[in-house]
Amino acid sequence: MRFAIMGSGGVGGYFGARLAQAGHAVTFIARGEHLAAMRRDGLTVSSIAGDVHLPEVSATDDPAEVGAVDCVLVAVKAWQVPEAARAIRPMIGPDTFVVPLENGVEAADELAAVLGQAHVLQGLCGILAWREGPGHIRHAGVEPFVRFGERDNRRSKRAERLKEAFDAARGVAAEIPDDIQVAVWSKFLFICAMSGIGSITRAPIGVTRTLPETREMIERLLAEIEAVARALGVALPRDAATRALRFIDALPEASTASMQRDIMAGLPSELESQNGAVVRLGRQAGVDTPVNALVHAALLPQERQARGEAPAT
Repeated sequence: MRFAIMGSGGVGGYFGARLAQAGHAVTFIARGEHLAAMRRDGLTVSSIAGDVHLPEVSATDDPAEVGAVDCVLVAVKAWQVPEAARAIRPMIGPDTFVVPLENGVEAADELAAVLGQAHVLQGLCGILAWREGPGHIRHAGVEPFVRFGERDNRRSKRAERLKEAFDAARGVAAEIPDDIQVAVWSKFLFICAMSGIGSITRAPIGVTRTLPETREMIERLLAEIEAVARALGVALPRDAATRALRFIDALPEASTASMQRDIMAGLPSELESQNGAVVRLGRQAGVDTPVNALVHAALLPQERQARGEAPAT
């Protein structure tokens, strides 16, 4: 298959490298020093699932140079999805499909609004990875997985074809869930709670899941997210929050979420797509979300400053 990776950081860099390692034609959309390094030295992935170095990769900052591909994996930050959707247009052919791998629950809708419903699948991934340096991805935790499917849960040849591509790749577990919305919200449960508690405390998950006070806050975040999902008609299993907490408890002690790392670095983050989305969607569904609202409000001044929307103090 011919792939384009829109956003070649920890997530896109890792999964794109694994697909390229398996023999697929992969073009990485990147910019700046990361792009220059990939063009010069290729792409290196240091991974607990096995290292890989691709001495030569196809990389560009201009999607128009790529042309139509079979599949676009969207791995930009959640707040960058609308802009990415517009940039993707030159790579869309009659049969091209696009799969979001963002942390939030709104990316597929945002992509479909620009590219059309027919071109968009729903998707998610799990991995603890980041760009360690230009041309270098570090995968340090979580056995990498991707889950995707048609938004109406019908079986399709294109989803099966994508699964076959990932099945042939090392270090990736691929699945087409029976209900992709349940899968997306199940992942959102733990990543949003982990992002929120980590961002507001600046502590790794090994600390916040241990202290009784912060563990209770994690549990309340999970309960609110679950309530919003159910109010929106998502058929989560009865023990969804328990499963999410179990996953959090199994993470390495030093684990942090990407939103937390961005906030701690003073960068724009996925705040509005995670805890902010819970508050916003909760209002729409008539569900109170006081703990998520507290997290969102407490982090909002810094988020606005990081985006140049408030004066520095």
